[in-house]
Amino acid sequence: MRLFVGLGNPGTKYAGNRHNIGFMVVDRVQEDHGFAPWRSKFQGQVSEGKLGSEKVILIKPETFMNLSGQSVGEAMRFYKLTPADVVVFHDELDLAPGKVRVKTGGGHAGHNGLRSIHQHIGADYDRVRLGIGHPGHKDRVAPYVLSDFAKADQDWLDDVIRGCSDGAASLAAGDTAKFSNAVALRTSPPRPSTGTKARAPKTDAPAPKSNAPEAPKSPFDTLRDKFR
Repeated sequence: MRLFVGLGNPGTKYAGNRHNIGFMVVDRVQEDHGFAPWRSKFQGQVSEGKLGSEKVILIKPETFMNLSGQSVGEAMRFYKLTPADVVVFHDELDLAPGKVRVKTGGGHAGHNGLRSIHQHIGADYDRVRLGIGHPGHKDRVAPYVLSDFAKADQDWLDDVIRGCSDGAASLAAGDTAKFSNAVALRTSPPRPSTGTKARAPKTDAPAPKSNAPEAPKSPFDTLRDKFR
């Protein structure tokens, strides 16, 4: 069993915020893969279903971002899971918009949701880092992450969310490479082939003359040339 955690803040006021991209991803997984309706449990919203052969619990903590670990820890203890069974989807300032990276363990890099999870279950869980870019100065971080995505962001945002849903079964199975490939097929699809072959370069040079000796003429050729 795996526990997929989407980080964000509850309520319509925050629904479109950059900080809520984790909520957006698990919402998409729940919708695309036929999971059960959301219900209140573990201080959050929970949905159960299967990804491939793996049972997966989706959870959106409703404790607000800074206390996310309370909800995650409660769910993990109830299902008798280890940190290795937990995958957290969260916004990442240190990645360009549209970039997605999977990481196991490590620090929280100042992310308040991750800091809270660290306090409750430790650091040895998987994270899916969803790039949102950086506003340029640390004093602008809070208003930036608590602002809605711009209209210009909608295309890449949709690609990221759909790509994470496409690869969710691979992620549940522990195949992070296949998950990353599924995301890349959405965010950086291969260019279609034109199907044309390269043409040989044109040249104005005359065809080379052969150095082979001419064959002797037959009597018929000699007579024909005489009357030309």
